[in-house]
Amino acid sequence: MLPQRRRSPAASQAGAASSVLTAPASPLRPSTPLLTAAVANRSQPVPGNATARCLMGVVVLGGAERRGAVRAGGKAALPAAVLAGGCSVLKGGRRWSGASGVARVSAARGGGSMKRRAGEREKELKKKKLLEELGEGKLPYLTPADADFHHLQKTRYSKLIFRKSDTVPEELHQMVQDGFLTLRKHGCFFQDLVRIKGKDFFTPVSRILIGKPGCTYKYLNTRLFTVPWPTEGCEIKYCSPQIHDACKALIKLNDYLHIEAVKALQGQNLLGTKDTTVIDREQNFATSLIEKGSFSKDQSSCYVPEDDYTSLNNRTSYNLTLLNYMDPLQMPYLKQEPYFGMGNMAVSWHHDENLVERSTVAVYSYSCEGSSAEEASDWNLKGRDPAVWHVGLKVAWDIETPGLAIPLHQGDLYLMLDDLNMTHQHCVLAGFSPRFSSTHRVADCSRGTLEYIFGQCELALQNLQTDSNSTALSLKSLETAVIKQMEEIHNEVEFEWLRQFWFQGKRYLKCTDWWLKPMAKLEEFWRKMELMTSLVLQEVRKKEQTEEQRNETISCLLLVLTERQRLRNEWAARCQSEAAESLPEEQKPECHPFWTNEESNMPLPFDLEEVIVHLQNLVQ
Repeated sequence: MLPQRRRSPAASQAGAASSVLTAPASPLRPSTPLLTAAVANRSQPVPGNATARCLMGVVVLGGAERRGAVRAGGKAALPAAVLAGGCSVLKGGRRWSGASGVARVSAARGGGSMKRRAGEREKELKKKKLLEELGEGKLPYLTPADADFHHLQKTRYSKLIFRKSDTVPEELHQMVQDGFLTLRKHGCFFQDLVRIKGKDFFTPVSRILIGKPGCTYKYLNTRLFTVPWPTEGCEIKYCSPQIHDACKALIKLNDYLHIEAVKALQGQNLLGTKDTTVIDREQNFATSLIEKGSFSKDQSSCYVPEDDYTSLNNRTSYNLTLLNYMDPLQMPYLKQEPYFGMGNMAVSWHHDENLVERSTVAVYSYSCEGSSAEEASDWNLKGRDPAVWHVGLKVAWDIETPGLAIPLHQGDLYLMLDDLNMTHQHCVLAGFSPRFSSTHRVADCSRGTLEYIFGQCELALQNLQTDSNSTALSLKSLETAVIKQMEEIHNEVEFEWLRQFWFQGKRYLKCTDWWLKPMAKLEEFWRKMELMTSLVLQEVRKKEQTEEQRNETISCLLLVLTERQRLRNEWAARCQSEAAESLPEEQKPECHPFWTNEESNMPLPFDLEEVIVHLQNLVQ
């Protein structure tokens, strides 16, 4: 069931903004005479449901009935006359055919989702073609036990750098591994409910994102929000001193891996470093960080010409780490690796998403060895030892080059340099023991930080004019380009930030309440944008624009509002899915923001179907 809308932090903290948010109700609410008249011209009574209307062969359910249907699991008791006739029913963003009983998606799809689905289709076609070429056979792969392993690694996988645990300072091992166990003990790891090809799935691996305050990382249509690591000048209240220490340990690891990445790139001449004798222009990264106590002095051979500083910084300065945990013996099912026969996969073949181009990915692995399962393993057959965790690599969509399976023991680490993440794919092959990993990334945060989204909000709200002599509000411009930008930012705030955050329940409160204030501020901005949308609709009704300008504005609105309606229905459905309902109470998704027509402090209804129908009628 959809939760009753709770009093939001933004609503309670809005203060003087409350008068803005209780502006005159939109003229496009269901009770509006203008809309009622437009509907009446094409409506006919439907027996058994006094509030349903048949518009152009489509039955539109009244707001309360539709929301009731959503709360009841998305199933409405429709009158037999509707199901037997030629009408369809619009509900939940989908169209149900009364004649056939077959559901058809009728809402318009946004450009971003179309592009994403095209990418998914391309990937599926490549996978299908590869499997067809393989037939019943399997591709060869090598492990370090094979004679040709090192030659293959140097020639086809040279940008993969592997470091054994004994190359890492023991003190760092201890800090990081204690941090993993602390976060696990405090219940900070969660399986993500991700969206793949229109369906929700739990990830086999449990995760937590830790990094720079205000950063996010998006994968599989899911935006994760960083638990901020300790940062000078940023006040972060952790739920316990132990969580603070765990996050601090991960900064130490981050600094260490940064220097290892610099050394590795230099070693392979991947920085474009110029030969020069002008030593005065060289900057010694390692020395500066050693002075800060970030890592050991055996890393002090790292010299970088000043000319390459920007490139190096962009490609190795990790701004977050995605921590993973899985106990394979607790998993009821794991996928089998399909191309090489490598066995159980914890993470399927993939390229890491949402990264700065050609940036290095660094991974620290901690498998809890010493379990009876792993100690009992005496593997002497060809192929990988199934008791031991491995990272698998292959050239993307290639059936000529053998793959690699590299064992990962306690404290091992590896680096994927330069464009390896683009030209190759990797997977994680499960062993028998529980395992943690810390995957350090240079996430592309161009659209994924609080600084960015607050900047977008300020841009949109520049179009809101407040009369200093009264509480009346208006829009500065009705130019189509301005309205389009304003409404697209409106959608971005709602669906890329607010709904993404609350869909993850109260999980972040396990570590810190840091995100609550910025999310309340974002919601306050979003409420003003709801008001701005209602002001645009009022202006459209006035007919003060030329017919061409008015039709242009309406067409623009129809695109963004149809997308908004579709996405609201999709998120509402996700919040009441069987998978979502199976989660513990503190992890259950919240459909937020959500409101009913009775809540007069919102200028527009949650359900925009009637608003959309009205706009469609205006341009007919």
